[in-house]
Amino acid sequence: MTEDHYLAGLDLRDRRVVFIGGGGVAQRRLPRLIAAGARVELIAPEVTVAVSGMIEAGEISWQRRGYAEGDLDEAWYAIAASSDPEVNARVVEEAQRRRVFCVRSDLASAGTAVTPAIGEHDGMVLGVLAGGAHRRSAAVRDVVLEALRTGTLAEAGELGAKTAGVVLVGAGPGDPDLITVAGRRELARADLVVADRLAPRALLDELAGHVEIVDAAKIPYGRAATQQAINTALIEGARAGKRVVRLKGGDSFVFGRGFEEVLACAEEGIAVTVIPGVTSAFSAPASAGIPVTHRGVTHEVVVVSGHVGPSDESSLVDWPSVAKLRGTLVLMMAMQRLGEFTEVLMANGKPGDTPAAVIADGATRNQRVLRSTVARVAAEAREQEFTPPAIVVIGEVAGFSA
Repeated sequence: MTEDHYLAGLDLRDRRVVFIGGGGVAQRRLPRLIAAGARVELIAPEVTVAVSGMIEAGEISWQRRGYAEGDLDEAWYAIAASSDPEVNARVVEEAQRRRVFCVRSDLASAGTAVTPAIGEHDGMVLGVLAGGAHRRSAAVRDVVLEALRTGTLAEAGELGAKTAGVVLVGAGPGDPDLITVAGRRELARADLVVADRLAPRALLDELAGHVEIVDAAKIPYGRAATQQAINTALIEGARAGKRVVRLKGGDSFVFGRGFEEVLACAEEGIAVTVIPGVTSAFSAPASAGIPVTHRGVTHEVVVVSGHVGPSDESSLVDWPSVAKLRGTLVLMMAMQRLGEFTEVLMANGKPGDTPAAVIADGATRNQRVLRSTVARVAAEAREQEFTPPAIVVIGEVAGFSA
């Protein structure tokens, strides 16, 4: 029989909510009640480790005992999630007498309320009920959320609500699926996209036909759009009333000059939103099965730009100190001068047999991995024609493989 329910949003802020049971259902349901500001009182003889953490954090109160008649006194809402069906039935009976809406987790049709399949998107809470077909409601929720997040389903009134400004989006290491949900959503809203060469090209194929694309490709040691020209494109686009997305590979604030662009916009009174990305410094090694940290092996990770050589007067890196570190060293933009970097490391005490790895085109179908040592990696990378974009990992973890 189809269940007919009235879907409503409850304001539970500072209102007593009684939760019976401290198991897996509590672990799933309590966080949303806490986020809603409810004054949650948990009644259960035992709780899971995750629920215990909520108690220790002071997010909920706990009475360490079984349910007893009268526990729903002055409650606004109740959840019967005990592992004992008889206890849940008694909770529902009390709730009905007190006119308190109650969810019964083990037999939803016996309760007076049901929990919909819930999801969040850009400040909205979406709930789906499917007449008791819980897998169906969850599946529909997931499809709707995915469509909203990818922009294939536009929100009603979204265009009118869109504001001009600049959004810095880190697009991740290369695979278009590794952009964040928030980043993909901003691309769906964009009027103008200023894109780097390292931003996944497949993301540009998803843009609507009206979106203008500005090529801000910075090809290493070759043709390059000046930073001033990029800043100008961002500022002029925003001033023209457009929603401008600055799309960068990796994370905009990890050797991506992102903060320079924030400052340039701020000086002109242009609002900027920053959406972090997955940095290739850590994700490219991970895609090659290399963890940049591992318990008992490394207690530090140092990320160094290889944009200038160790002998360049503009270098800010203390190479003798870096060479003495026992943890993981990650070099970005280092391929042209890799030999200089390994030489200065060995000259300052780094053993030549220290494992080293190069990951080129990380997290893409063209990914290549070279495993070597500090003494040999530069020559072997040259022999095997490894070219940018590439990440170099030096340290014991570079010899690891998943």
